[in-house]
Amino acid sequence: MPFNLQMTVKEMALDERPREKMLAKGEKSLSNAELLAILLRTGTKHKNAIELANYIINKDLQGLRYLQDMTIEELCEIDGIGLSKATMIKAALELGIRVASVKPKTYKVKNPWDIYKYYMDSLRYQKKEVFKVVLLNTKNEIISDIDVSIGTLNSSLVHPREVFREAIKRSTNKIILMHNHPSGSIEPSKEDKNITSRLIKCGEIIGIEVIDHIIIGDGLYFSFKENMII
Repeated sequence: MPFNLQMTVKEMALDERPREKMLAKGEKSLSNAELLAILLRTGTKHKNAIELANYIINKDLQGLRYLQDMTIEELCEIDGIGLSKATMIKAALELGIRVASVKPKTYKVKNPWDIYKYYMDSLRYQKKEVFKVVLLNTKNEIISDIDVSIGTLNSSLVHPREVFREAIKRSTNKIILMHNHPSGSIEPSKEDKNITSRLIKCGEIIGIEVIDHIIIGDGLYFSFKENMII
């Protein structure tokens, strides 16, 4: 049955309904709007649940990132969203963030993608820049990570003393620098490059190798090593 904007979800063919589609093909077969429609359950007089979900996701052309930033009060201002639906949406988003933040006990880093995959969900939606140092053992497994600076990066905030202190205490001989760009862009700034160069030189003096600096954006990353800046 061809999709008709005027039909309700119940009037759609069984294999087009979000819940039935999930049961038949799995949750990965659903679009973002279809997943949200399952939470909404119902639409409005003029929009079915899928149309309402599409409207919410594409409001102001911001996508899912915008949905994450919306408050319960802002969600309730949308026609068709009451307190019950708004709290359910926020609960589902927070649960997804918490699931993504659960890390394995041991995690080996073989390439920049591994670091990006490990930290992407915890950094991509941050509203401020967070500069982290990832400590690795001799097997290239993550020992720990330290938040060195929160806010706009500059060389006075990202001080070598704070960057290498924990690495020295843990007898780590290699680290990875990492920070996010709240704008979503992954293009390194002049200050990003200056900080990296300064920390590499400091690491050489104390015998701790800076093996990469990774910038995390919105679904993308930039590796100084892959781009031969390190």
